[in-house]
Amino acid sequence: MKLEVPGRQVGAEARLGIGVFGTALALFVLRFLVPRPVAMSNNGDGGRVLCGAGITWHGLPEPFIHLAYTADPGAPPCRPTYLLSQSWLADLAVRIGRLLGLHTTLSLVVLGLLSSVIAAAAVTAIVLGLPYARRARLAVAAGLLLVVADSAFFGYFAAVLGEGAAFLGLLLAVGGLLLTAREGWWSYAGMAVTLAGGVLAVNAKVQTLTILPILALAVFLVRPGTLRGAKRWAAAVLVVGALGAVTLSAQQSVEPAVAPDGTFAERPGDDSREINMFNSIFLNIVDGEHDTQADLADLGLPPSFAQYAGNGWWHPHPATMDPLYPRYRGQLSRRNVVTYFATHPGRTLEVLDRAATDQLTARPDYLGSFDQEAGFPPHAQEHRVPVVSWLTGLIAPLGLFALVPIWLFVLVRAWFQRRTALGVVLAFLFAVSVTQFGTAALGDGIEGVKHQSVALFTILLALVLCSPSLNSRQQPTVP
Repeated sequence: MKLEVPGRQVGAEARLGIGVFGTALALFVLRFLVPRPVAMSNNGDGGRVLCGAGITWHGLPEPFIHLAYTADPGAPPCRPTYLLSQSWLADLAVRIGRLLGLHTTLSLVVLGLLSSVIAAAAVTAIVLGLPYARRARLAVAAGLLLVVADSAFFGYFAAVLGEGAAFLGLLLAVGGLLLTAREGWWSYAGMAVTLAGGVLAVNAKVQTLTILPILALAVFLVRPGTLRGAKRWAAAVLVVGALGAVTLSAQQSVEPAVAPDGTFAERPGDDSREINMFNSIFLNIVDGEHDTQADLADLGLPPSFAQYAGNGWWHPHPATMDPLYPRYRGQLSRRNVVTYFATHPGRTLEVLDRAATDQLTARPDYLGSFDQEAGFPPHAQEHRVPVVSWLTGLIAPLGLFALVPIWLFVLVRAWFQRRTALGVVLAFLFAVSVTQFGTAALGDGIEGVKHQSVALFTILLALVLCSPSLNSRQQPTVP
């Protein structure tokens, strides 16, 4: 194996890092601003992110984006029902805006530029964390840029939705885990980056809280290049403990939400639990396309509820309007839904197959990309970098027949790399993608494409890191 002078090697790594960061940032900024800024329009949930940034907003789903949200001085202060880490980025963008003279205003341009900087830094961390030849690392960088800049994902970075923070957090967590396995101060930097990425990803949405135990296990499995023995485990405990403490503190910082039945929610997202279970039952199970009476009987619901088959929570004629609804509200429980899916494997596979198609579709058609002054029709979308989402869209009709082979491919690659940090990262991404897929598929019957975006982004990151140039037979160039 060729020996290199440490100082020369550090210089080469620094040049590589600066080059990747500068190139990625320049491409992201151009992709974001030219010929005009793009984002994802508010689907109606953006009020939580804005509220966390100190801006009260009660807007309904909108076909256009707002390039700026200005706080109303006369509006009463709001408190979000649960925290989304995109609010932290939005709040930071508000603070940066004040330095530019934009008082009490959230500029999506500032938010998009801030997210572009973080995304470029995360891509750089991943590239520097791979101890392989420069050509292989640059190939991975190109693949990462294609995924991050794809039209299905990039617009979330400048949006008041939670997915953008999840994407950034996952990128940082992957880069941090890879850096942790390197020698010297790289290992300590990797732990810090992992913690920062984990906090962003875990707290991005209630749905992403399930990432916490998976990331914690990955932290314990990665072998720090610098530390050995008790120091290694102490460092892992410190990172996982800090991640858990920050998450617990953040999620408890919001006021208790009022659930639909008028009670106070005890956990984040409990105010929407009944809504989610209602939609899962009346859109996934009692959908009017199967044996409705048998499904109602299995769920413990009255036969008269057949008239509400296929009617979600926000439908003009939902079951909540029925006089019998208060008596049967208790049947709209997570346990009831899980029991049904566990005892009806055929229906479960059908729902999962539809969810796989939603995931590979990649992009919902109701989230617009432009502000109203741009002159485009409502819900118009940009397609500046459509490569990855176009490819997944081609195989989307295959559903599970397309998605399961992708999972198996990543799992096999993770197994062959099991003794390396790359293997741990691939296993982490695989586990996150599968759990996010199942949670979104079975836990809520609406916005399937949007709710599958985190699972899709995660598995695409794994595919990039499955590059043939990264294999256990190749000798690393970084000790």
